[in-house]
Amino acid sequence: MGKQAGENLIIIPARMAASRLPGKPLKDIAGEPMIVHVWRRAIEADLGPVVIATDDQEIKQAIVSVDGQAIMTRTDHASGSDRIYEALTVYDKEKKYKNIINLQGDLPTLDPSLIIACADLLKEEEVDISTLAVEIQDEAEKTNPNIVKVIGSPINVTRQRALYFTRATAPTGQGPLYHHIGIYGYKRQSLETFIALPPSYLEQREKLEQLRALEAGLRIDAAIVETHPLGVDTKEDLEKARKILS
Repeated sequence: MGKQAGENLIIIPARMAASRLPGKPLKDIAGEPMIVHVWRRAIEADLGPVVIATDDQEIKQAIVSVDGQAIMTRTDHASGSDRIYEALTVYDKEKKYKNIINLQGDLPTLDPSLIIACADLLKEEEVDISTLAVEIQDEAEKTNPNIVKVIGSPINVTRQRALYFTRATAPTGQGPLYHHIGIYGYKRQSLETFIALPPSYLEQREKLEQLRALEAGLRIDAAIVETHPLGVDTKEDLEKARKILS
């Protein structure tokens, strides 16, 4: 394990009920289920143990078959963060791990360096939650409400303190806009605080869970990275991933 092992636990929530691509975690890519590819990318980051949190026996079996670890969770979780928290309480009863990385299960082509960039921000004492952002280059993405933007105050060229997340085109004026990448790192106490909070006003209005943390006063920093990983949400995305990984 790498130098940060012992501090970090990576948990990947995975469920079958994706509306746009049903059965998504088990879709075959280059001879293996998608969830196995994501697990491999997380292992390659070499930050600590990697655990799949799922409510589906087939997903668990796919991971166990490659000698991975999977934890069965409840079927009624409202979000991935709720699911990873349940898995954390099962896997780490002794509260050994300081940082929990919540990695999406639909990023089979992910560069492991992005996971490391997210974890590195948690070394900063003042940071509660870490995430990633990339500068938007495509003009159409700036006005696309499906592209979530980070509005942040720059700390340096590779890091911002997040002040808001929005589906709107923001901020206004001259300068870059940043596309939010939905990978999160949590200090353990911050995750426990976040899970205990009720859904917030702005979270419900923007349909963005991370606003709950900001409204409660938790600090989120975003590492500015060079590339946006391919998230597999549609059949077209799946074909792209198959080409990349073949």
